[in-house]
Amino acid sequence: MDHNDYGGLHEDLKLTGSAMKRRDMLRLAAGGMGALYLFGRADDAVGTVGVGATCDKIPEETAGPFPADGSNGPDVLSEAGVVRTDIRPSFAGLSGMAPGVPLTVNLQLVDLQNGCAPAAGLAVYVWHCDREGRYSLYNRGVTEQNFLRGVQESDSNGELSFTTIFPGCYRGRWPHIHFEVFPSLAAATDERNRIATSQLAFPEAACDEVYAVEGYEPSARTKRRISLSRDSVFRDGVAQQMAEMTGDAATGYTARLTVAV
Repeated sequence: MDHNDYGGLHEDLKLTGSAMKRRDMLRLAAGGMGALYLFGRADDAVGTVGVGATCDKIPEETAGPFPADGSNGPDVLSEAGVVRTDIRPSFAGLSGMAPGVPLTVNLQLVDLQNGCAPAAGLAVYVWHCDREGRYSLYNRGVTEQNFLRGVQESDSNGELSFTTIFPGCYRGRWPHIHFEVFPSLAAATDERNRIATSQLAFPEAACDEVYAVEGYEPSARTKRRISLSRDSVFRDGVAQQMAEMTGDAATGYTARLTVAV
């Protein structure tokens, strides 16, 4: 694919002020103590961050050119059926299913203003490319699809989950999932209400295993030309955005991330 989502509509609004200072500090400390509190206990379903724990705000990133949130063309947030757990099929009158290695994405939202306690009642909109690196509604071959997009509300533990496929890799970007956080499900109908925009990254070992599966050949070729250190979004530090992975390509993966807002 010949696109790069760094430099989307939100670029000029991101990574300013204290966020820039924090990202610079994170780059120096990557792999240090931050990784110890990001995911919580290894045996937790998502990685609970309790009251009084230390946590850092999720880094602000570009939404890229393909959000379909109304900021750059299509707007799935206004479509009936966008609130869903399984984002593999298209919805709202469109048909089609995104094939690929099964992936469950478990997120836990925590409240920075409340001692990093679980944040209930927030909403998250996620979207990502298909196994060939294409974004529904935008890229040739999938303009009549809106799969791999959906919204969920966090429960009393601040947790939510999506069923999807492992995303592909396209030119200039490390494999990732985009997400926007909203103060409520009702507020998630308008992208201007978002309180955070960020991205989830995948460990290289999981990417390499998945990209050896039939159907991911374009992504396997593309990934050989990219690294985290060269990625336009993650090169300044990825510790807070790197998913904790379990599973395998044969049975499906689960990605877990704690998101402090």
